[in-house]
Amino acid sequence: MTQDLRAQMIAHLPRLRSFARGLCGQHALADDLVQITVEKALRNLDRFDPGTRMDSWLFRILRNSFIDHVRARRETESLDAEDAAPLIGQDGREITETRLHLADVRRAMARLPEEQRVVLMLVCVEGMRYREAALALDLPQGTIMSRLARARAALAQMLQDDPATLSAHSA
Repeated sequence: MTQDLRAQMIAHLPRLRSFARGLCGQHALADDLVQITVEKALRNLDRFDPGTRMDSWLFRILRNSFIDHVRARRETESLDAEDAAPLIGQDGREITETRLHLADVRRAMARLPEEQRVVLMLVCVEGMRYREAALALDLPQGTIMSRLARARAALAQMLQDDPATLSAHSA
């Protein structure tokens, strides 16, 4: 049984990393968060209820780890080394436009209140259903829907604003 749970944890690592990256915006910090999450999950494996969803349990641990260990000492970088790696054999203009748009989206998401950003990441990036996100965050489903609606509206508004204004707010 324990071996099966560990295999399930391993299967969720890419999604955990993606969620962590969305929370903190940095590859190295995201990896640290995932490591902390896995360590806590392994230490508390006996507390996992086999009738529940493993991913919801892991996302909750990761979010709590983010709150406990990262938010108080948030240090951000605008680019990770991975983002700056050259791409060979691809249309540089298209790649540049895509990266610029993605950078605008990241800056806009970073400006969202944390409770909206977390819900947006779980539902829109991770593909969780409202009910699953509600379980992961231990919130009512209506709260998830409300926060998601506000996050989407705010994100759309920020992305319609002048990009120079968006960049100025992130500085």
